[in-house]
Amino acid sequence: MSEPVRWAHLYLDRPVRSFARACDFWTAVTETTLSETRGEAGEFVTLLPKDAHACAKVQAVADGAGGAHLDLAVDDVPGFVAAALERGAETAAAHDGWAVLRSPAGQLFCAVPWQGESVRPPVVAGSRLDQLCMDVPPSAYEGEVAFWSGLLPDWSARPGSRPEFHVVEPPPGLPVRVLLQRLDTEGAVGAHPDLACGPDIDAVRARHEELGAVLVARRPHWTVMRDPTGGLYCLTARDAETGGLPRATTPTPTPTR
Repeated sequence: MSEPVRWAHLYLDRPVRSFARACDFWTAVTETTLSETRGEAGEFVTLLPKDAHACAKVQAVADGAGGAHLDLAVDDVPGFVAAALERGAETAAAHDGWAVLRSPAGQLFCAVPWQGESVRPPVVAGSRLDQLCMDVPPSAYEGEVAFWSGLLPDWSARPGSRPEFHVVEPPPGLPVRVLLQRLDTEGAVGAHPDLACGPDIDAVRARHEELGAVLVARRPHWTVMRDPTGGLYCLTARDAETGGLPRATTPTPTPTR
């Protein structure tokens, strides 16, 4: 059985040329401050919330348009890596104390040591950055569902609200959940961040546009946006507190005479 995940970080991967713009936008969206940069080229930075533990980071990537990935924090990194490899993952890079892995479909993720994080950041301006959506080609979808469900056995894996969705929800208190989305056509696997906004997506969208984001498309229950660096993300109608489907509202009684 896999090591239990103690915390999760959602990494926003953005091109080097637009790293500073990504940091400016996402700190404004989440009302966080930036940590000092880390890494050999200063390519890593953490978004630091007030009175909570961080669950979002930004990475400058040299190749491609970027995307998103998970860092899964565990007590026993070698044990977690071994379990992932047994389930079909591959090692993309091994480092001192942590590892970069690749899922069977090719989605990158990292296994890192748990640093004691336990306090989830709050809802900010009506939204919470809380979900990694993996965009999976049809031929790899069932395999990815099986992989992530098996790798995270103490998470709740279940079909989503639409036939092309599968939710992998963490135990209470962990800050990031996973949504697997089956694409209509074949191609490379990818990933993007989602925010839970509750029923008033338009108000959140307007705020993001003021910060430099651009509307891409409206859907019945989510809105596709592009941040100032060109990275795609979604605003969803999920409840910002729970991450689940919107809470049912009590209808107003019809006045009687």
